Parts: sequence; C-alpha cells; structure tokens
Amino acid sequence: MSPSLTSSVVCRKSGEKRFRLIIIISATFPLWSFPRVNLPVFLSPPLSPFLFSQLGGDESRVDSRTIYVGHRPSTTEAFIPPKFCDNRIVSSKYTVWNFLPKNLFEQFRRIANFYFLIIFLVQVIVDTPTSPVTSGLPLFFVITVTAIKQGYEDWLRHKADNEVNKYPVTVLENGRRMGTESEKIKVGDVVEVNEDETFPCDLILLQSTRDDDTCFVTTASLDGESNHKTHYTVPDTEKDLDSLSATIECEQPQPDLYKFVGRMHIYKTDREPEIRSLGPENLLLKGATLKNTQRICGVAVYTGMETKMALNYQGKSQKRSAVEKSINAFLLVYLCILVSKALVCTTLKYVWQSKPGQDEPWYNQKTQREKETNLYLKMFTDFLSFMVLFNFIIPVSMYVTVEMQKFLGSFFITWDRDFYDPEIQEGALVNTSDLNEELGQVEYVFTDKTGTLTQNNMEFIECCIDGFQYKYRDAVSELDGFSATDGPTHTYYIQINTHGCYTDPLLGKREELFLRALCLCHTVMAGQTGFIASSPDEVALVKGAMRYGFTFLGMESKKMKIMNRSNAIETYDLLHVLNFDPVRRRMSVIVRSKSGDALLFCKGADSSIFPRVRQEEVEKIRVHVERNATEGYRTLCVAYKKLSPEEYARADADLQAARLALQDREEKLIAVYNQVEAGMTLIGATAVEDRLQEEAAETMEALQGAGIKVWVLTGDKMETAKSTCYACRLFQRGTELLELTVRTLEDGVRKREERLHDLLLEYHKKAVQDVPPTKGWSKPSQDFGFIIDGASLSMVFNSSESSSSHYKNLFLQICQNCTTVLCCRMAPLQKAQIVKMVKCSKGSPITLSIGDGANDVSMILEAHVGIKGKEGRQAVRNSDYAIPKLKHLKKLLLGHGHLYYVRIAHLVQYFFYKNLCFILPQFLYQFFCGYSQQPLYDAAYLTMYNICFTSMPILAYSLLEQHICVEVLLDNATLYRSIAKNAMLRWVPFLYWTLLGVFHGLLFFFGVRFLFGNPALQANGQVFGNWSYGTIVFTVLVFTVTFKLALDTRHWTWINHFVIWGSLCFYVIFSFFWGGIIWPFLKQQRLYYVFAHMLSSASAWLVIVLLILLSLLPDILLVVLFHVQRQRQVLL
Repeated sequence: MSPSLTSSVVCRKSGEKRFRLIIIISATFPLWSFPRVNLPVFLSPPLSPFLFSQLGGDESRVDSRTIYVGHRPSTTEAFIPPKFCDNRIVSSKYTVWNFLPKNLFEQFRRIANFYFLIIFLVQVIVDTPTSPVTSGLPLFFVITVTAIKQGYEDWLRHKADNEVNKYPVTVLENGRRMGTESEKIKVGDVVEVNEDETFPCDLILLQSTRDDDTCFVTTASLDGESNHKTHYTVPDTEKDLDSLSATIECEQPQPDLYKFVGRMHIYKTDREPEIRSLGPENLLLKGATLKNTQRICGVAVYTGMETKMALNYQGKSQKRSAVEKSINAFLLVYLCILVSKALVCTTLKYVWQSKPGQDEPWYNQKTQREKETNLYLKMFTDFLSFMVLFNFIIPVSMYVTVEMQKFLGSFFITWDRDFYDPEIQEGALVNTSDLNEELGQVEYVFTDKTGTLTQNNMEFIECCIDGFQYKYRDAVSELDGFSATDGPTHTYYIQINTHGCYTDPLLGKREELFLRALCLCHTVMAGQTGFIASSPDEVALVKGAMRYGFTFLGMESKKMKIMNRSNAIETYDLLHVLNFDPVRRRMSVIVRSKSGDALLFCKGADSSIFPRVRQEEVEKIRVHVERNATEGYRTLCVAYKKLSPEEYARADADLQAARLALQDREEKLIAVYNQVEAGMTLIGATAVEDRLQEEAAETMEALQGAGIKVWVLTGDKMETAKSTCYACRLFQRGTELLELTVRTLEDGVRKREERLHDLLLEYHKKAVQDVPPTKGWSKPSQDFGFIIDGASLSMVFNSSESSSSHYKNLFLQICQNCTTVLCCRMAPLQKAQIVKMVKCSKGSPITLSIGDGANDVSMILEAHVGIKGKEGRQAVRNSDYAIPKLKHLKKLLLGHGHLYYVRIAHLVQYFFYKNLCFILPQFLYQFFCGYSQQPLYDAAYLTMYNICFTSMPILAYSLLEQHICVEVLLDNATLYRSIAKNAMLRWVPFLYWTLLGVFHGLLFFFGVRFLFGNPALQANGQVFGNWSYGTIVFTVLVFTVTFKLALDTRHWTWINHFVIWGSLCFYVIFSFFWGGIIWPFLKQQRLYYVFAHMLSSASAWLVIVLLILLSLLPDILLVVLFHVQRQRQVLL
C-alpha cells in the first residue's frame, strides 16, 4: 500500500458544532500540493463545501491547488503551509558545477568531434607516425571555442535571469509594505504593483485604485496584443486586505494564456463562506504591464517556472538547416576517401614487404617483440596509423568556423538600419543563428493576413441596418451624418428634425437599437486619453457609433452609460459578459435598462450569427455582408434578444453554476452561451477596414518574382481574404481561381465527399495534367490560384483512411502548381498541418512562416524558418527571426538570405577543398617512402594549418563577401532563383571542388618532386632532405589556397586585406621562428633552419612561384574572361 496522508477536513454549519471527516489521500497525487509526509494535515473550511457538495462527482479531482491568501489559515486548526516552487526564473542551461561535464557531453555527441576524440586516443595508445598534439590541439581549440561561445550565451541568460529575479517588489505582510526581491515571492503573498511596472508572478487581482475596481494591462510581451486589456477585482473582497480571510482553489499550472479556472472562498465572522468564481479576467500574468492604473494588489497563485510565461518558453524544437545536412553528406564521402586511402596503403605496405629483403632489411632488424606480434593485429595497428596520418582530410575546424560565421553573421541582421522601425523603436531580432542560410533557400512563404499583410488598425467604414446600407458623410445638410442606400438605384437620407426626432419613426427606432448595441456590446473602457480595449475592432465600432450620435461614456460600478442623439444619458446595468473566443466567433452582453428589461446584445462573424437568428432576416443582410467582404472589409453581424424574467433567471443561475465549476468550466459555459444566444433578432452588420501594411504589395510581388510561392493562411472569411490577395497582387487579373469551399461542395444531389472527389480531380486535370511542362523558371501560360476553407480542408485531412492520402496527394499537387494558395477560416492547428504537409512533401522544400499573434505560433514552429510580423511577443519568442514590418521580409530573404547562403556554401566547399589539397601529397608520399607512415609535414604544420594559417581568411570571406551588391539583389528578384534548391551545395559543385583539390594536390607534390630531380639545390652543393621537401610543398599549399580565396573575393574591405596578407605573413614569420630557435620542450627539432635554407635556394623560389601560378592559372583566366564579357555587355 502506498504511503498516505490522513487529512482532517473541517466543515462548519451556521449555529452547529464542527465535525470532522477523515479522508485517506494517496501521497503520490499532487492534491493541493501538500508536502508528502505521513503527518495529519488539517485543511481549513474552504474545501468543505467543495468536497461535501461534490464529493464523488465531477469536482472530486486532484489536479488543483489551494492557496491561503496572505498565508493566513481560516481556522485555528493546526496548519502546515503547502509547498510550491519559488519565484526564481531559470532560463539558463548550465551552472558553474555542471558546465564542464554537460557541455563536453553535448559537444561529443557531434560525430566529427567524437571521431577526432577517437583519433586522439588512438594516437595516445598506439605508436602512430604523428604526435597526439596534431589532432588533440585542433580538437581542443574547437571544443574550447564552442564552449566559450555557449558559455557566453548562457552567461547572458544568467544575467537576464538575475535582472528578473532581483527585481525589487513590494509585498504586504501583516499590514506593512515590505520591500523584497522578486525571487523571494511565495505563493499566497499579497503583492503590490504600481503603474507601468510588470507583474512579477501570476496574480489574482484583489484591489485596484480605480473606482470601478478594474485595472488595465498590456500583454504585448506575452501574446503580442498591444491594446489595453481590462481585468477585474474579485467581487466583495475586503478593502483592508490585512483583515481578508480567504482561500483560492484553482487548477494546476498550464501554459494556455487565455484559460484559468478557480474559485475563491471568502470567510467572514459568523457567516457562511462566500464563493466567487475566478477566470482569466481576474488573473494578471507575469510579464504583463500595468497601465492607466495607479496601483493594484494581488495574491500570487503561480510563481517562478510555474507561471504561464515560463511554461510557454518550453518545448521549442530544434531546427536543422539544409546546409548542415549537406555537410554531413560530404563528410561521409570524405570518410570513405579516408578509409579507402588507409586500406590502400595498408594493403600495399604488406604487398611491398612480402618481397624478399623488404620486410626486414639489414639496417633495420626487427626486435623480438615485433617478431612475436600477431600479423592481423599488426595490420590493424598499421591501418589505424594510416587513418591517423590521413585524418586531416576531415576538416574538424570547419564546424567551429561555421558556428562562428553563423553567430557573428546574425549581428548583421540586428545591425541593419533598414530594419529599424521608429514607431515601435525596435529593429530586427535574431533568436537563432543556426538558420541564417535557410533564408536564401525559401521556396514557400506561409503568411497570416490580419496584422501581417494588414496593419490591424481598424477604421469604421459603414454599416447595414435592416437591409439598408449606411455610410458616414461629413455633410452640412445631413445633420446626423447618415446616408442610406438600398442598392445602386435607390438613395435617400435619414435626417433628424429640429426636435431631435426621426422623420421616419420606424427606421429611427431600428437605428437607435443598432447603435445602442454597438455602444453596449463590448469590453471597451473609457480612459482619459480615449477608449481602451483588448481588440481594435471594438474601439472602431464604438467610435463608429459615436459618429452617428451615440457616445459611450464609460462604466462605473457595473453601470454602463451612453449619451444618445438627444444628449440624454442612458444607464444600463451590466449583468453578464459572454466572452468572445475563436470557436464561438461571437461575444454577447446581458444588460438591464432603467425600465427593468433584460436585453442581450450579440455581435460576431456572419457564420456564427446567421444560424441563431430568424432566417427571413438573413437574406437582406447577407447581400451587404458579402459585398463588404468582397471589398476587403472585416464584417460583423449584430443581433439582440429581449429576455423574459424567467429566461434571465434561468440563464443567470446556469451561468453562475458554470462559472463556479472547476472541471470542464469552458464546456459548461459554452453550453449555456449557446442556449442563451438562441432565437435572436438580427439588427444589422458593420464593415471595418484593416489597411494593408506598408509596401505589402511590392513585397509579395518581389517574393513571387524570386520564385517563392506565397500561401495566405487566415481565419477571416473568404471574400475578405480574397480581396486582400488581389490588393497584395498575389492574385492577378489573369489568375484563374480554383475554389474548394463549402459553397462549391454544396450539391443537392450528391454527398459532399463525392463532390470533393470530383472537384479535386477536375482541378488536378486543369492545373496539373493539362498544363504543358515548363523549363526551368519559365512562366506557365496560365496562372492558377487556389482557395480552400477550413471545413473543406478538414474533409481532405480527415476522410476515411483509404481516401485521405489520395485526397492529400491531389490537393498538394494542385497547390504546388498554383502561384498562390489562400486558406481561409483556418484554425491554428490547421495552419500547422498545412505547413507540415508542404514541408514533408517530395523534395523537402524549405518553408517560412510569418505571423504576428499567438494563433500563428503553431505554424511558426512547424516551418523551417519562423518570422514574426508587426507585433506579437509570443510569436517573437517562438520565431527564429523577428522583423518589425512585412516590407522588411524582402531584404531579409532577397538580400541577407541570398548572401548568407552563398557565403556559407563557399565556406563549406572551400574547407573540403583545402583539406584535400593538404592530405593528398601526404598520401602520394607513402608510395615513395615504402609505406612507412612517414609524415610529409612537420607536426607544427599539421596542427596549425587549419587553426591559424588558413582559417581567418575564409571566416572573413564568409562574413563580408558580397558577390553582388544588396541593391542589385533587391532590384532583381530573379537572382534569388540562381541559388534555389541548394544549388551551390549539390553534388556537381562538390565534385568540381574535389577535382580541383585533386589537381592542386597532384601539382604540388609532383611539381616539387620534379624540382628535387636537380642534384644540387643549394649554393654549397648540398641537397634538400625530406623535411625540406615537405616544407616546400606546404609553402606552395598555403599560398595557393589563400590566393585562390583572394581571387574568389568580389567585395574587398580592410578586414579582408588584413586577414589574407596577415595570414601569409604570419606563416612566414612562424616558420622562421619555429625553425630558427632551439625549443627546449622538443625532443627532436626536425625543422631547425630548414625554412631559412629553403629560401636561400633560387630553385626553391622558382618552383614555389611557378607552382602557385600554374595552380591558379585556370582561375585567373576565368576572372579575365568574366571581366571581358562584362565589358562587352556594358558596351552593347
């Protein structure tokens, strides 16, 4: 039997004695987070109504916690405070104690690092021809640099954590205001927050200095919404918080920013505990900022890593770039070359030694131990020795150079002044530097509409009341500002007479009802500087009503005040708010007028409102809604319902019961909402304009010119999204639209699935089969655009198993042959499904998602590259790159992305090339030294080649190169196509660089060997030895690969000059010092005065210069021909 807690739950009834119920609770459950010890824990009465009334029912769940406000128990029973996590935020990865082992473990999980570790251990254990230092030092350098980089990044995270954790806060304790640090806040503490301060943890709002017991917050750091949100205090709490005796029951921490379920028990002397429901409107989230409110007090419910902000930081998946995959493929090829070289040399060694007198010559007799060694063991040892000798063909330093290039290169995006937005005073942000080159390989862009293509800045345009269209005009003759039209042929004006009455009483009554609905059905608050709301739509509607004479004055103590056209003040009691959510797509309020009537006003999407009103009212409104949507306006329908006293009493009771539920509260509330909102009367509809982002059309046009296909994924209705696509030039006049929506699937004869199948086949034939094949990037004769809605997409994805994959394939092929795809009425999960489908299709195209809100996070995480748009901190945190405006996407992809890819592709190919040049002469040398594993180069050269002599020039090139200037790249979007589909890291360019490395390696080795055919190379008649031979080869090698990079450089800066010529000077100076001084730590000094003697020979100078020129002659000719051709083009 598992250990258990014996809990004494005390229940109290008015005027009766207390009695106890003993409950055995398994200690393995996190019930209210009590400490897991075998001690009696006395719970206070907050749980008694909860347990006794619902024990055994849907509330008897254990995933909740109990919090004592101010750590004050509500009874005199023994009290053991529950244990919760502290308020420290930990985003760092390492500590001082675990940094070394944890970092080393992570680094050696990389194949190349692990491989070089094995090589190093082989050199230490086995008698190899080279010193362990030759592989150990480069490996140590790579590991050290990577550890420093990761340690620095983690130090920055520690620094950021300390800024948050040490932030000064004020806690109310025993009636006193105590200053403390944020990390010391405990669950149950009452915290005081002043205006413009951020909340240090998740708080339940208890007290506000505002008269209406509300406060305003901005959550831009959480969900990206810069508008003010209104939060409410818990009703009927004590003004003096020191005397408040209360407990809070709420759900365990979970990451959803918009959901919170709890209830608060308030205890007063000699009275039954009062229960108040708690929801998201009472919860102040860590990271949000208090606005337009002098001071608030709240009780901490979630702290530290249990806050919603901290929980939302977790779970971000690692994305790998296509370049990294290409590197791994090339690495396997070079590993095969390495193994084959070692096998060839090992085999030829024993073939050569099998000849008489070769295995044991008279001058090199074997020892007794060598004679007794097993032949196969010796062959294996020799194979390992050859592997060690040739292992430098694997460029271990390439990994650290690539990491440095990505890390340092990302700063160029951050520093780009063109990305700075003075409006929000922010520039671009890079959250990960691992995907810089992917910006140059994007094939599909998935973009949200609202806030990304558009500004999310709403302006009221017009409305429709009872079938008549109303537009606002600033005309002197129209006293009320209204003009009404019913179709293009009938126009009349609705005016007010001198007594403030309508000339048409019937229409006037409907207008007033409609405008009252706009003034009352919202969550807007009237502030000193204007209206404050969580949604710009609501402010636009309230301002629209204000134009027509109905002004919302604000709310005091749950009483909403409006001023009508007669300048009379009307007061309404706000009874209930039925909140908006993306599923319902509507919101309602229930108010009571002065006459005592309970009225329900509702506004929402047409698809949500039309099924809940009388159908005879729908048709005259639908025409205007569809016309407004076609013109690109956002539309909302408005309805109302008069509730009888019985209906309101039943709705009030059901809403109160649902709001007190701890389990399935959302489902119960939605059920009550649906019941109350049935049978409404449709009044009219509104049209609000959301203007396009700056240069949105030019940006989309440039992306399409670059060969990138743009898909718009939005939750808006089809007509609005379609007009936005036309405005952004995604759809052209000649584009043939293929529509797969609920409307096209409606067929009175056949089922929807049959119609879906027929339409998919029809569109597939039209867009795929009948389209003649095009070569390269040539434009097809007919452009197609595809439109699908969320309901139809669900049918494509969720059909029966036999047909689902078939539908998906047809759908994907149709979409891939269309220039633009529009997916409307999409849920966030469907957005991610679309991105995943394309990402996992044939060819694994590179995808990019751009969005600005929390609903776009799923598709941002799913894509190869994620970018946030105008606003959105939740989108920012989950994105790889953040840009202030959509127009910046053009330069980010066509400018930075193009250059990043070209730079890193050249870096990778160059590293493999220069290491092949380096090791091929070593391999050829074995044919002339009896396969004795004699190294051609000195150990210092083996060690320093990749670390010092050739590393800095390619790093500078990979950071600064501009083979084409950015302005030309932006003006000619088609240049982006030249590098598409990983063009520079395919097998053909790889083969070219490999053959070039083979050619140079053969030329270096045999060119110097030809020189050594001369019997006298020095002035005194002496000949050079084998170390002179290797040094000459190495000198030609270093100068050739460096000059090769110089010839490839098109954009010279002082940094390029410094590192290229500086590296060559460093090599010469190092060689003089290394060979010119007797180093006491060396047992044998092979290069003593070798370099100086080599340079004293005219023959050596001649062969070095000739070999460098012969090696670079093809490149020099190509450069000359390129310039001649360009001059001809300029003259023509």
